[in-house]
Amino acid sequence: MLAGDWYVADDPDNARIAAHARRELGRYERAFAEGEPDAQAHLRAAIPHLGVGSIFLPPVRVDFGENIFVGEGSFANYGLTALDVATITIGAHCQIGPNVQLLTPVHPLEPTPRRAGLESADPIVIGDNVWLGGGVIVCPGVTIGDDCVIGAGAVVTRDIPARSLAVGSPTRVIRTLDDSTFDPRGRS
Repeated sequence: MLAGDWYVADDPDNARIAAHARRELGRYERAFAEGEPDAQAHLRAAIPHLGVGSIFLPPVRVDFGENIFVGEGSFANYGLTALDVATITIGAHCQIGPNVQLLTPVHPLEPTPRRAGLESADPIVIGDNVWLGGGVIVCPGVTIGDDCVIGAGAVVTRDIPARSLAVGSPTRVIRTLDDSTFDPRGRS
């Protein structure tokens, strides 16, 4: 499965891992709502490779949680869905808007193998200091380079080079980003 080979999703170990993640994320959501000081412990139990100082606001939905690797200081707003059948790597100091979907599963286009329940997955890599606007969908196998901004509602179907502003569905790069465009008196 992690190698990207075709498989049928009926493995008992996978079911156990997925149930653990669902349970811990449910506990996280309830503890967060009640303002309990140990709420983050439930999030970290579900996503053990969460970087220091990283915060994901509930609800958070994952397949397994253990295939997600997050750098330090990253933030995900409400409603992140990260289907981690293959690995999902999120760099340090990333900003993830509400209702973002990181989708690694791949299903056959042909009807017979799809009906048989075959699937595979391709990893997603998000570099450091990336901002994904609200509602962004990142498709299987995509790499987004460091310092990118992906506009709200974009559907990212192919790799995005570092320091790019990309928008649309499917996403297209509209310009390169560098610090020379920043205006401290207004919006860049």
